Amino acid sequence: MPTPSSSSSSSSSSSSIWVVSNIKLKFFARIRRFLHSKAARKRCCDPSDHIDKEKSTVEPKNKVENLETVQVMEKNVEEEEESEIVLQRSVKKLHFGSCEEKEVAAKEIARLAKEDVKVRKLITELGVVPVLVSMAVSEVASRRRLGLMALIHLADGTYTNKVLIVEAGILLKLPKKIDLLDESTISAFAELLLTLSSLANTQFSFPSLDFLPLLRNILDSSSCFDTKRSCLCALYNISTVLENARVLVSSGVVPILLELSTMKEISEKALATLGNLLVTLMGKKAIENSSMVPESFIKILLWEDKPKCQELCVYILMILAHQSSSQREKMAQAGIVPVLLEVVLLGSSLAQKRGMKLLQWFKDEGQVRMGPHSGPQSPRFAMGSPINQGDAKKGKKLMKGLVKQSLHRNLEIITQRANATGDSSKLKSLVISTSSKSLPY
Repeated sequence: MPTPSSSSSSSSSSSSIWVVSNIKLKFFARIRRFLHSKAARKRCCDPSDHIDKEKSTVEPKNKVENLETVQVMEKNVEEEEESEIVLQRSVKKLHFGSCEEKEVAAKEIARLAKEDVKVRKLITELGVVPVLVSMAVSEVASRRRLGLMALIHLADGTYTNKVLIVEAGILLKLPKKIDLLDESTISAFAELLLTLSSLANTQFSFPSLDFLPLLRNILDSSSCFDTKRSCLCALYNISTVLENARVLVSSGVVPILLELSTMKEISEKALATLGNLLVTLMGKKAIENSSMVPESFIKILLWEDKPKCQELCVYILMILAHQSSSQREKMAQAGIVPVLLEVVLLGSSLAQKRGMKLLQWFKDEGQVRMGPHSGPQSPRFAMGSPINQGDAKKGKKLMKGLVKQSLHRNLEIITQRANATGDSSKLKSLVISTSSKSLPY
C-alpha cells in the first residue's frame, strides 16, 4: 500500500510532466501556425504559377531571361525553406536547449530578424521574447550581449514587438549600475532603450521609468558619443510626454543635459530635451537654478556651424526670459546683447526671428507695454509710481550702455563675418535701422 509521501511525490512529478508537455504542445502549435503562414506565402510566389501565367498571356521574347528569372525564384524559395529549418531548430533550442544552445539560437534569431518585419513578427509569435529578456539581463557577458542584439533586431520597426518586450519586464530587470559592463554591452543597452523609448510617441504608457538611472549612468560614464547620442534620443522621446517631466527632473538629468549641451557632437538632442522640460514649472526652476545658466547658452549662440543648436538655444533663452526680470538681468550682465546681434545678422531665418524678438524684449526693458504672449510680462504699476520710474530709467540707461558697447566693440567683427558669408546687404540694413538709442526689431 503506498504511503502518503510516495503518493504526493508521484502526484507532483506527474503534474510537472503535464506542465512540460503542455508547454511543448503550445510550442509546436505555434511552429505549425508559422509553417502554414510561410507555406501560404510561398504558394503566392510559386515559380510554376508565374510560368503558367506568362505562357497563357504573352509568349516570352527572350527565353534566356525567363530561365534566369525562374532560377532566381527557385533560389529564393530554397533560401526560405532553409530559413524555416534554421528557425525551427533555433526556437526549439531557445526553449528547451542548454545554455550554450540558447546562445547559438539567439544569434541565429538575431540574424533572421534582420531580414524582414514580417519575419520579426512571426518569430515573436513563437514565444521567444521572455527567454531573450532573461538572457539580456544575465550575468554571463556573452549570453547577455546575444540576448540584447536579438531583442534590438526584433524590436526594430514593429510596435507589437516593442510592447511585447516591455511587457516581458525588460525595463524592470535592467541593471542600475554599469561599472562591470564592457562598452559594447553598454552601447547595446542604450540602443535597446532608444528603440523602446519610441513607444512614448504612441498611446502606450510605460509601467515605470525605473530605467532612468541606467540612462543617467551611461551618459555620465560612457566615452562613446554614439552611445551618449542614443541615450539622449531616448530621454528626448520620454520628455515629449509632459507627465514624465517630474520624474525626469527628480532623477537628476538636468545637470547632465546642461553639461552635454556644451558638446557640439551631441548638443542638439540635449538642447531639445531641455526645451521640452522647460515648459513645465519644475523643469524651468531646475534649469534656472543651475550655475551654468545663462552663460552656457550664450556660448552656444556663437556656434555658426550649428544653426539648429542656435535655434534651440534662442528658444530656451526666450522661455527663461519670459516673465523673469532676474533672468533678463543675468543675461544682460553675461553679455547676451552683442551675441544676439550676431545671431540676427548671421543666423538662420528662425534664429534671426527669435533673436530679434528677444532683443526687442531687452530694448523695452523698464518700459514694457506688451500684450499677452508677446514678451516679458512685468508687473504694471500706476503712472507716477516711484518704482515704475526708477525701473524705466535704470532699464534705459542699461540698454543704452549695452548697445553702445556692442556697436563699437563688435561692429567690425560682424562686418568681416558678413562679408565672408555674403551678407553685406543685411549688415547695411541693420546699421541703418540701429542707433545708440534703439535696437532692431
